[in-house]
Amino acid sequence: MIRLRRASERGHFDHGWLDTYHTFSFSRYYDPRHMGFRALRVINEDRVLPGRGFGTHGHEDMEIVTYVLDGALEHRDSLGTGSTIRPGELQRMTAGTGITHSEFNPSTTEPVHLYQIWLLPERPGLEPSYEQKAFPEAERHDRLRLVASPDGHDGSLSIRQDARLYLGSLERGREIAHELAPGRHAWVQVLRGGVELSGVAMTAGDGAAVSDESSLAIRAGELSEVLLFELA
Repeated sequence: MIRLRRASERGHFDHGWLDTYHTFSFSRYYDPRHMGFRALRVINEDRVLPGRGFGTHGHEDMEIVTYVLDGALEHRDSLGTGSTIRPGELQRMTAGTGITHSEFNPSTTEPVHLYQIWLLPERPGLEPSYEQKAFPEAERHDRLRLVASPDGHDGSLSIRQDARLYLGSLERGREIAHELAPGRHAWVQVLRGGVELSGVAMTAGDGAAVSDESSLAIRAGELSEVLLFELA
């Protein structure tokens, strides 16, 4: 079963400096029909103007993954981490017992376009930690590249949840398949372009919850980028 979450149906707020879309209920956007999917709790698509950003704020008991599509995002946190996330790089932050951080667009001319994702952790009270890795285009060209997993398999980020995240960039007309073991679920988020997910048409910003399927086929109708979450 595939249930679509259209981009146009998401929560949307334009704060001037921040243009944001919420796939699931978040902050002032509340929809009891869309509170998350399995361990997935937040999928936010953000565009931040040059020289603006999120001031220092705190999180607890959440696995937070950030992916930058265009531009750059400067990160600072209470662990002493200072880094800049660029396209092709993913950041994983375990909030655990508590962490504060800020995120800022360091450019004076270019906006930053990013996705921020929250997953529930395997248990509360984990030790806070931070990780960032680059995944070159060649590693995810016309294939699903594992970018986060519970054990850091194949050079992926280590995420404290029974979840595996895959990133793929597809040329027009290319198709990739993904097998799902019994009892496993998936969420597919289209980051750019347009694809067919097992025959279901999806465009940029669309998401789809997948249950009771043994395999998925993702076919690109144009140059596209997708993020696939495999979930318990």
